[in-house]
Formats: sequence, C-alpha cells, structure tokens
Amino acid sequence: MAIISATVLSSTSIHSSSSAPPISPSARTSRHLKLATSDESLILAAAAETVALATAAVGAAREAVELSSQTGMGSGSCGLKFRRKKRRKRRKGFQCLEVENRHVVYEPLKSGYLSRAQEANFCLCLQDQARLEVVRKKIVDAQEAEPTSDQLAKALMTNKSRVDKILCKGRESAEGITSNYRKLVASIATAYRGKGLSFEDLIQEGTIGLLRGAERFDPKRGCKLSTYSYWWIKEAIITAVTNKGRIVRLPGSTWEMVAKITEAKNALRSRLNRVPSYDEIAEMLNLQVSTVRLGFERSRYPLSLDRTLTDQGRMTLQEIIPGPDETNPEKMVKKQLMKLELEKLLQTLDEREERVLRLRFGLNGQTPLSCEETGRLMELSRERVRQITVNTLLKLRKTSMDSLKAYVLLES
Repeated sequence: MAIISATVLSSTSIHSSSSAPPISPSARTSRHLKLATSDESLILAAAAETVALATAAVGAAREAVELSSQTGMGSGSCGLKFRRKKRRKRRKGFQCLEVENRHVVYEPLKSGYLSRAQEANFCLCLQDQARLEVVRKKIVDAQEAEPTSDQLAKALMTNKSRVDKILCKGRESAEGITSNYRKLVASIATAYRGKGLSFEDLIQEGTIGLLRGAERFDPKRGCKLSTYSYWWIKEAIITAVTNKGRIVRLPGSTWEMVAKITEAKNALRSRLNRVPSYDEIAEMLNLQVSTVRLGFERSRYPLSLDRTLTDQGRMTLQEIIPGPDETNPEKMVKKQLMKLELEKLLQTLDEREERVLRLRFGLNGQTPLSCEETGRLMELSRERVRQITVNTLLKLRKTSMDSLKAYVLLES
C-alpha cells in the first residue's frame, strides 16, 4: 500500500509538472532530489511497519502453541510425555547438600548408572587392587616398612609396569563408580539424617560401603552393581551411625533397642496426639517397663560442661553446677572425723581381723575385694575369709558405736 501510494504521488507530480510553465534546470534538479528523498522515507516506513506486523504475528503464534500445549497436557499421551519430560529435567538438575555450618553447596550429579560391561570392568580393576593391597599389608607386617613397586611386583610374580597399571586402573575405577552411583548413596543416606552425623559424613561412609561392595561384586551372577551394593551401603552407614553418632558409644544391642523404642514412641505419638507413657510403649513392643525406661536413659545425649547457657552469654554450664561433696568444707571435716572414729574402732580388733575388713570393704581407700581375692592375698581359703568377716562384724556390733551412729544419722 505504501509503495502504491508513493507511485501515485510521483505520477501526480509528473502530470502537474507537465501543465506548469517551464522551470530552469537547477530548480528541476533540486526538485527531483526532494522527490527521491521522500520516496525513500516512505519505503523505509512501510518496511518497518511490515516487520512490526510480522513480529507480532510470530508472538501470537507462540502464545497460541503454548496455550494449546498447556490445555492438552492434562490428559492423553501428550500430557504424560510432557510430565515425564519435566520430571526428567528436575532430576537432571543440581542437588543441594547441607553441611554442618548450614551453608549450601551445589554439586552437579550425573544421571544414569554404568552399563553391564563398564560395571564388570571397573569391579575387576578394584578386585585386582584389593589383591595388591593384601600383598602390601603382608609385606608391611613382615618388614615393618612400606614396600616398593619392585617388591610388590616380585611378590605378585609380575613386572613393575603391571603393578603401576593396577594402581592407576584402581583409582580410575573407584572414581568412576563413586561419581555414577552418588545418587544411590545419597538416597540411602537421607533416611539416617539427624542421628548424630552430618549428611556429608553419611555420604562418605556410604561411598566406602559402595566401594567395598564393588570389590566383592561378581558380574557373572547376573545382578546389577546397584542391587548388590545397596546393602553394603546401608550396612556401612548404620555402622557409622552406631559407632560415631554419639560421644559415648552404645553397644550394638542397646542401639537396636533404642531405635525400636524411638520408632514405637513416634508411632504412638502420631496415633494418640500426645507423648506416650512407658507402659504404652512397653505394651506395644512386648517389653518390660524397666527396659523401656533404660532405653530412654541410654538414648540421652551427654552435655558438655563448657557449653554456654545462652547464644550470646559467656557463662558456661560448669559455672552453675554445684561441685562434689569434697569441695564443701563442712562435709570434708565430717568425713575426716568419721575416719578417725572408725580407726579407733578397728584398733579394738586383732591384726588379721582388721586386715580382712580393710580388704573386704575397701577401708584403706582402695577397691573392695571379694572373699576369694582377699584369701589369695592373705593365703586363706575363701570360706575362712567369709567366717572371719562374719565374726568380726558381730564383734563390732557388740561394741559401743554411738559416735558412728551420729554420722550415719547426719548423712541420712
């Protein structure tokens, strides 16, 4: 349209110029230049308008396509493919690992496991490295020094280049398995968060279990490495939580009992909407109430005496906890007086009876001994030591003990 209008204008100007009186050559030249400039400006404006219309049409087409895909993704095979594609994109992203200082570290994770041939190759390399490690430990135990590559090659009856190749392939295989199965380790470690170890420590322990399982993996049996190493990863994480999750380590049987009691407590709390009692937990687990109470006592975490009472304060827990009885001057004096009275009472006995009582009850500040241990020291039989102890106590009961009774009443 703009081009046609420019042509019409140009033709009109020509007809008008033919009917007008003759013009000089210089005026005619300037007039032609003005007409050419106006024609170019009109053509450029028309082109810009055309480009703007085309851009708007493309944008409208894109919006229509997006709208149609959004309306159709809820049902049918197209919607299922769209959701699967979106889910795969989310899985391919970055995983957020929380560390102890509450900062966030983003690490890209590879998607997909190794092929069967890669698994077999990597595991065989790790098994060769494990056999080399066994030989190295034997040489270290024998000569109490790290062996050289020549000594390892001689022990394996091979050459030095073969030993170096085994070590290099072992490192590469460990890195390949660790990087490709990191998601499996992280998924197992997530279930053991909040049990004394950070998430990074759990992943580290799980990776050690993964490599331990890869060293024992037999590809000829037909199973995949992820299936075989699952229980090795889980066993390594559980062992680490049991041994390193607390400052004071609990025995394995006690840890299992505490885990069962905690699980039953959480189940009853969600069912009853309140904190369950010891009797309810014992009834659910078919245990004694004393066992449940012992499990709760053992599950308590120890507190540090250097711990501050508040986040901004400087006073520690040690500064407000009362000290032992020995730091109390009054009690210290009472104990000293009681020891003097006890020494006077023991002086009424003969030498053998006094020694038997001192050894049996730890009156000399040492650990009390049994009748058998006392008899071994005094070259007496166990029965004879028991008889001497009983007779000596009967003799003391007949003696005046009013002074010692006063100390007993004060302590009670």
